Amino acid sequence: MPVRISVHALLVFLFDLLAVVFAWAGGLLIRFNFVWPSNNSSSTFLILAILLPIHALVCYWAGLYRGIWRFASIPDLKRVLNAIAFSAVGLLMIKALFSVPGPVLPRSMLVLYPVLLAAIMCGGRLAWRMWKEHRMYRSRSAVGEPVIIVGAGSSGRMLVHTLEHRADWRVVALLDDDHTKWGRELSGIPIEGSVDTLPQMLKKHHATHVILAMPSASPAVIKRAANTAMNANAKVFIVPGIEELMCGRVEIDAMRPIEVEDLLGREPVHINAAHVHQVFAHRTILVTGAGGSIGSELCRQLANFEPKRLLLLEISEFALYSITEWFASHHPEVNIVPLIGNIRDEARIEEVFSTWHPQAVFHAAAYKHVPLMENGNAWQAVSNNVFGTLRLAHCAHRHGVERFVLISTDKAVNPTNIMGATKRLAEMVCQAFSMLSDTRFGIVRFGNVLGSSGSVVPKFQAQIARGGPVTVTHPEITRYFMSIPEAAQLVLQAAAQGENGEIFVLDMGEPVKIAELARNMIRLSGYTEEQIAIEFTGLRPGEKLYEELLADAEQTLPTPHPKLRIARSRQVNKDFLGKLQNWLQLSTPSDDEAVRRGIRQWVDEYTPPPETGTSLPKDAA
Repeated sequence: MPVRISVHALLVFLFDLLAVVFAWAGGLLIRFNFVWPSNNSSSTFLILAILLPIHALVCYWAGLYRGIWRFASIPDLKRVLNAIAFSAVGLLMIKALFSVPGPVLPRSMLVLYPVLLAAIMCGGRLAWRMWKEHRMYRSRSAVGEPVIIVGAGSSGRMLVHTLEHRADWRVVALLDDDHTKWGRELSGIPIEGSVDTLPQMLKKHHATHVILAMPSASPAVIKRAANTAMNANAKVFIVPGIEELMCGRVEIDAMRPIEVEDLLGREPVHINAAHVHQVFAHRTILVTGAGGSIGSELCRQLANFEPKRLLLLEISEFALYSITEWFASHHPEVNIVPLIGNIRDEARIEEVFSTWHPQAVFHAAAYKHVPLMENGNAWQAVSNNVFGTLRLAHCAHRHGVERFVLISTDKAVNPTNIMGATKRLAEMVCQAFSMLSDTRFGIVRFGNVLGSSGSVVPKFQAQIARGGPVTVTHPEITRYFMSIPEAAQLVLQAAAQGENGEIFVLDMGEPVKIAELARNMIRLSGYTEEQIAIEFTGLRPGEKLYEELLADAEQTLPTPHPKLRIARSRQVNKDFLGKLQNWLQLSTPSDDEAVRRGIRQWVDEYTPPPETGTSLPKDAA
């Protein structure tokens, strides 16, 4: 492709020609002890006259004038060296093929000429880049926000190099737990110690910002470094993960403030994508509650496995619109069918199955808020969570659906509230259908997910934005947490490997104290507990101090995936479904206590609180 010669390229071209002259003259002066050899001037100038056009053609052929000097890099230097090599070959050919007047060309020039030519051409380009960068960035480096980078590996080096060109940051020190790096420098920045010295380094350099540049570090290491920085009242940022960097989705300087998910210390999830693809590719898949937190993420994850069609069933018009717009922007190639509908609407559910013939169903639609369901809405929780599941499962059975997956909760274990008891009843419905249907019924049980519509995180964020206080029900209350994408991936893995009737329990890791979660969120927002107070309000109706993932009578079995186990729960009677359906259809109690008494006949492990209030609880987590 022809290169258009600009004024700048012409100047560079002239510089390269002058480099030939200076390299040639300099080589001769060195060879003759800095005395010009006047006795063979004619041959000297003749050879130079032949070298100049050869060198010009070689430089043009090597593409030396495509790059920009200010951004000269290794590929540019390789082109220069290629041009010099061919120029040296040209000199050798001149010596071998042409007889020139005067003395023979000194053999030392075959070495001196290319060496000097390389020094002038490469050095000139390097000097120009250094001068330009000094003019452009030197003034900025003194005014940027001082920042300490944790991580003196390749990511730290790239980050230092990138931040040199930005006016908003000024790297003052690097920290790394590798003691062999202490006292050394990385791109001119000193490596001053371990992560434990971070508080002292922040004071020493008058810095208030820390960037964690450890994309391949374990979550536990990142959690430790982040906590150390936050305890020193620093604002903490983190670079993208190693997978995002390797895939080229983001750049090394695409930093973001550290988030609560980063402090959970959870290892990344790796699922058997090939197996999941084999099970769900080219299938019509129905997702209920498709606009909710878990339902929408399931839809996003399923889009990666080439489904034939995704049926998005949702009762909320806005939620359905939102997930539909996401697919239009991110996966327009996926065939989606947005469907407004209520899982309790028998005619609508029958229409969906008869029209679209789904081959797999992910049932995520449910009422999940414990206090709201406990007082004044108990029968609605039964109607939606139990009767809706029964109607959906029966339709899946009659239409020959291959797989049916119920999204359950840890609150179904030894439930003390209406929400948990109705989800346990929904599990029992699926267990019963697994004994009489060709459809593979599976249940996936897990705890809280960060960022979901019912999570404490958005509530804490709103309370912090208002200036506090952050309300927590009890100082010792704990919950299991995982991220929404992690939960959705494990649900898909469980659904793919499920045989029939199993209750899969996700590895939720270690329980998290809600009070500690609140403290972390306050610190992440740049405040102290003196500025944003934590207020304890008391347990709400139906709320436990500690959540469980397994009932007392249950045992678990391992699965091929390390983060999935199978719970062995008590068996459901064969006549369970008929009796339950009669109760649901013939009884329409509106009194909460009557609902509780009715549920206890089905769920033996349900122990409602001795006293329940009639008003909604105070805004608390």
